[in-house]
Amino acid sequence: MSIADPEYLLHRGWMTHALKLAQAAGDAGEVPVGAVIVDAGGNVLAEGENRKERDKDPTAHAEIIALRAAAKILQNWHLNECTLYVTLEPCPMCAGAIIHSRLKLLVYGVDDTKTGAIRTVINIPDSAASNHRLKVIGGILESTCRQQLQAWFATRRHRRN
Repeated sequence: MSIADPEYLLHRGWMTHALKLAQAAGDAGEVPVGAVIVDAGGNVLAEGENRKERDKDPTAHAEIIALRAAAKILQNWHLNECTLYVTLEPCPMCAGAIIHSRLKLLVYGVDDTKTGAIRTVINIPDSAASNHRLKVIGGILESTCRQQLQAWFATRRHRRN
């Protein structure tokens, strides 16, 4: 996908929105990951940011929060006309939820070399365990997403020392 491609510009705009959500999570002491779900008409349907620490909930990842909110709004767990934008490649839990939601498209920012379950460490969408073929686009605003995470972790390490 070319930088001049209108589709790339659209994805870039939504990823910028997800980055703002990630910043809010980071400011609240959470790992800065943000997610936004857009409907077929290009409208924001739901948003999420990491809330594990605040909610004391191991499942409170940005993607899960956004998926739950979108399903509630639509009154349907099938999100087959929706796109999920998330700043970090989803983990195995989130990848499973994404598959089960029947999302049309997943767009993520940066690969997660430790727990990435879309393309990096394991590939749940293309595995035999997946009953849904998910279209995936990775690397949208990759360096910005990476820098945001690295800066947050560097600040946390500095505070501990």
